[in-house]
Amino acid sequence: MRRDLSNSMLGMVVVLFLSSTLYAQTPAPSADQRNPAPKAASAPAPVHDVTGVWMMRNPPGSQRGFTNYTFTKDPPELTPWAEAKFKEAKASNGGEFTLKTTNDPVLTRCDPPGVPRVYFHPYPFEFVHTPKYTLMLYEYDHTVRRIYTDGRPIPTDPDLLWMGTSVGHWEGDTTFVVDTVGFNDKTWLDRLGHPHSDQLHVVERFRRVNQDHLELDITMQDPKALAKPWTTTFFYELRPKWELGEISCSGDYLDFSNFEK
Repeated sequence: MRRDLSNSMLGMVVVLFLSSTLYAQTPAPSADQRNPAPKAASAPAPVHDVTGVWMMRNPPGSQRGFTNYTFTKDPPELTPWAEAKFKEAKASNGGEFTLKTTNDPVLTRCDPPGVPRVYFHPYPFEFVHTPKYTLMLYEYDHTVRRIYTDGRPIPTDPDLLWMGTSVGHWEGDTTFVVDTVGFNDKTWLDRLGHPHSDQLHVVERFRRVNQDHLELDITMQDPKALAKPWTTTFFYELRPKWELGEISCSGDYLDFSNFEK
């Protein structure tokens, strides 16, 4: 059974594989681009609200963007178990392997990316608040997370899922804190293949700086895979006129034969 790959998915694969090359070939900005007209100051952040469509941005000095393969300049401190697993990874992003020889589960099987790797996909996401939970909708492959906000605790014996089980709460007026446990061990933490176990615990802190900007602090803890917590920060901008599109991948495997030509 062959995998049907939409034009949108092909575009995503090419972006993920060739992003650093494309970035290097981008022409230098013009004088007007280097000195844009000043923007109006953003309105204050609303209280207990991250509603809307958000897209990654790369503020000066952040070194963040979709061309990154991993979360930090220095690699994470891995346990011996994770070191052995990492040596088995054949990443096509920043590595020696191609789209045909990689064993990246996202590229070879279209497996869900898991959290936090999902943030490396070059597509926006959307928050939708409801009385019982907050929905997090990712444009990539129709991925959905349900973040419970009804006061329930983190489960002590969760089912093992691709995106885990999430509970959320507010700290102050503008920081939405999400705790997620119950991951299976089939995903990578990043695009280089750093592994995790089913003991992974991810804490995301979505801080709405103002009306238009969001900062996401991520802490990964995994006693089986990480010798100490691994932390990073992403930056997002509100896109009030955007609507999520349809990016889908289905089937048993990806056919990359067209990339030979």
